[in-house]
Amino acid sequence: MSSAPSAAAAAGLGDSSPQRKSSKKPKYSQFSQQELPACKPLLTPGIVIATFFVIAVIFIPIGLASLAASQSVVEVVHRYDADCVPKDMRGAELAYIQNSKIDKTCTVKLTIPKLMQSPIHVYYELDEFYQNHRRYVKSRNDKQLLNPKFEKDTQKLCGPEDYFAGKPIVPCGLIAWSLFNDTYQFSVGNRAIEVNKKNIAWASDKSHKFGKDVYPKNFQKGPLVGGASLNESIPLSEQEALIVWMRTAALPQFRKIFGRIERDLQRNDQITVTIQNNYNAYSFGGKKKLVLSTASWIGGKNNFLGLAYLSVGGLCLALALFFIALYVFKPRTLGDPMYLSWNRVPAGGTE
Repeated sequence: MSSAPSAAAAAGLGDSSPQRKSSKKPKYSQFSQQELPACKPLLTPGIVIATFFVIAVIFIPIGLASLAASQSVVEVVHRYDADCVPKDMRGAELAYIQNSKIDKTCTVKLTIPKLMQSPIHVYYELDEFYQNHRRYVKSRNDKQLLNPKFEKDTQKLCGPEDYFAGKPIVPCGLIAWSLFNDTYQFSVGNRAIEVNKKNIAWASDKSHKFGKDVYPKNFQKGPLVGGASLNESIPLSEQEALIVWMRTAALPQFRKIFGRIERDLQRNDQITVTIQNNYNAYSFGGKKKLVLSTASWIGGKNNFLGLAYLSVGGLCLALALFFIALYVFKPRTLGDPMYLSWNRVPAGGTE
């Protein structure tokens, strides 16, 4: 009696056997199991010491050469924003700079400390001017600067300097509107020194970012003038002072090139600089400086790169000497590398 149900149950169990569960185990591969052939060096004392020595031998000479090149640069820096304010206007600098009836001409004397070989780069330096401010950086239209077809495309990007009297401003935006407008004239004795303002902008900017058939229109014609004006008969691709200014700086203290003096200046030369102090840096507590500088193969005067190389090279040299001393006076027996996992012979295997 009991054998029939048991057989039926067995048959039923055979018919309704559970399906295999799908496995989430990844397919085996040398890559997934990190078994690809690889270099696994043993960091012995000799290898570590040699590595530190090689780094020191490379970095220290580079650091010395970089530092020597930086020290060879002759640089004259003069802050003039405070000196150019008349004595009776001290404390009222904002009223002075905003009054168009006051003559902004200022004369300063510079003494050349060493022989300055041409070309001598003339820079203006601004401090506390945040060209990296998000609202300021976005206030431009690159299409308008490059193509005259987009000269009316100003509303989304360039406000409030987008239109004047219902006509588009070219170039539009706050960056162009705040174009630096101080000027400098140099002389030694009664001889004027010419400043070459050609080829001061990046060639890529002139050819790819500013159009040869785009001309200034309605620029600085509003009630509030931000900076320099532009010649409406010259295309933007040739307005190099504007192109230099439009390449915004990342830090609040920056230098931009004004031009080049293409003659040598002798030691102890007295340079007379006539400055038109037009740019309003007083409203935001900024500083203005005039910089004369030569250049070396590494660029201008900057000791950071040389000091960085010397620091890393010196640290590696000190570590190499330390490990040599440690290895000589307190040696440590190395383990047998055959016991490492990748060198062990599997069980049942043969060498």
